[in-house]
Amino acid sequence: MADPRIVKNPMQIRKITYRELRELSYMGASVLHEESVFPVRNAGIPINIKNTNSPSDPGTLIVKDMEPDFNNPIKGIAGKKDFTVISIEKAMMNSELGFCRKVLSILEQNCISFENMPSGIDTVCVVISDAQLKNKTEILVDEIKRTCNPDSIVVHPNMALIATVGNGMSSNKGVAAKIFNSLSESNINIRMIDQGSSEINILIGIETDDFEKAINSIYKAFV
Repeated sequence: MADPRIVKNPMQIRKITYRELRELSYMGASVLHEESVFPVRNAGIPINIKNTNSPSDPGTLIVKDMEPDFNNPIKGIAGKKDFTVISIEKAMMNSELGFCRKVLSILEQNCISFENMPSGIDTVCVVISDAQLKNKTEILVDEIKRTCNPDSIVVHPNMALIATVGNGMSSNKGVAAKIFNSLSESNINIRMIDQGSSEINILIGIETDDFEKAINSIYKAFV
């Protein structure tokens, strides 16, 4: 359910869907390479991951679909460090045609891909891996100012992303409250919140220094 280098003796996942596994793998739980999984997934064939040193153990079964477990709404927690968030604010942004396209065009022109792009009515945040960003922060900020004429731009370096994943989250009340309360009790400030349309993943952005503590806090809230 979590990286054993961060959480001591985490619970084993007995059964997981391909969608949940993809969310966790993308956010750092890189157990299987996508190219080895997709052909089998497309054929609807379950995969049983076993421990070579303990072949009699049940392992983890990866399946196409399964009913949500209301008693255990999350399947796992994973995350990655070393991100920078560029927060852009402009009044009436939502009614300005092409605003986000302009921002993304600037990233494309500088050969930079983004990790996530949560937005509000008058704000949009672009989350970029430091490995992608390199030393281009000032260039991006200057080009966004010139092209988009925002009211303000704030750069938040040293950010980490943590994903809490589970197909039981969408139909289980209080999951988000548990996550946020656990972080509040650990005195961890949340800088960004995003939930995908599939509602099987809640993504938060925090300071990199709080990364390990945050994963442990969320894990203890559910296990």
